Amino acid sequence: MKPLDVNPQHLTGSNLAYLGDAYYELQIRLYLLSQGITKPLSLQRLAKSYVSASAHALIFVSLEPLLTEEELGVYKRGRNGAHLNHRKNVDPGEYSISSGLEAVIGYLYLKNDWERLSFLINQAIQIIDNRKDVNRG
Repeated sequence: MKPLDVNPQHLTGSNLAYLGDAYYELQIRLYLLSQGITKPLSLQRLAKSYVSASAHALIFVSLEPLLTEEELGVYKRGRNGAHLNHRKNVDPGEYSISSGLEAVIGYLYLKNDWERLSFLINQAIQIIDNRKDVNRG
């Protein structure tokens, strides 16, 4: 299914984050299944380590220098709208960062920029995988 013909410039940061959250989580689930992980509880636990607000905050710190000016602008749009929706069990700062990162993903998805989207998501996966390797050692 191809993306809707929607101009991402016409959506709010929260709208972009909503879409980016869904796309990113789908990509993480596909990645975990591709790693041969099939048990539902393992999938759920591992997915959380990639998609939580704290994971997104960690990812953003590493990805920020790689983002274009355009992507940073979208990030700020997503981050700035997050204070309206943040959940009580999540650190508000991490939630804002997470929403900003998800907005970038949603924006790239709507732009059909598959190469850039794939690059950033693969980088995010490597960041979390490297962190897990460090924590095991």
